[in-house]
Amino acid sequence: MRGDVMAEPTPRLKQVASLVPRGTVVADIGTDHALLPMYLVREGVCPRVIATEVADGPLRLAGANLASFPWRERVELRRGDGLSVLAPGEADAVVLAGMGGNTMRAMLTAAPAVLAAGPLLILQPMNGERRLRQWLYEHDRYIVAERLVRERGRLYVVMAAVPGRAPLPDLLALTVGPRLIENRDPLLPVHLERLAGRLEVLRRSLAGARGPVPRAGEVDTLLGEIREVRRCLFGEKT
Repeated sequence: MRGDVMAEPTPRLKQVASLVPRGTVVADIGTDHALLPMYLVREGVCPRVIATEVADGPLRLAGANLASFPWRERVELRRGDGLSVLAPGEADAVVLAGMGGNTMRAMLTAAPAVLAAGPLLILQPMNGERRLRQWLYEHDRYIVAERLVRERGRLYVVMAAVPGRAPLPDLLALTVGPRLIENRDPLLPVHLERLAGRLEVLRRSLAGARGPVPRAGEVDTLLGEIREVRRCLFGEKT
């Protein structure tokens, strides 16, 4: 990169950036090439970003990208695992993007002091969305925004959670996304279709199992509810 030219973030990362409130200090955990921090600073969203990586290789790549970044002093690179590199209260928002939901839950569980300071959590899991949503509600966080984004033929969900208690959503909402349903995300029909397809595959695999299958009834119920949402919201025949 030269001058003020920098690689543009992917649509997925731009959707993450769209949930970052202006004027906040953000910690981007697992920053990879540091594209998100540079974008947030360049666009005037954040006055300062803490960018972290646990491995030397990605940290070097991030450093190389930042070397010619005009606002280099506003992005602080740190090496460390998860949220352990943060002091409580030094980041207004914490971004975890591009990793599995189980990994995110482990990182959040391991950092109670950081979470106690009440940062906004902006999460883009690669999988395990239902259990991640459930973890948030069971640990006094609730989801205030969710958005879907399509990148290279794959659908991703981005969610923002804040401190506070709220009733645990039902299984349908945890699976689909409570705010995605509420706000009728433009990509919700595609999301529902894909979820239904996965449940159909799971149901067929359970049908071939020997003996009682406790989850079979749950899968059937959830599949029926997803079909009903598709019919009610979008008039789809299922």
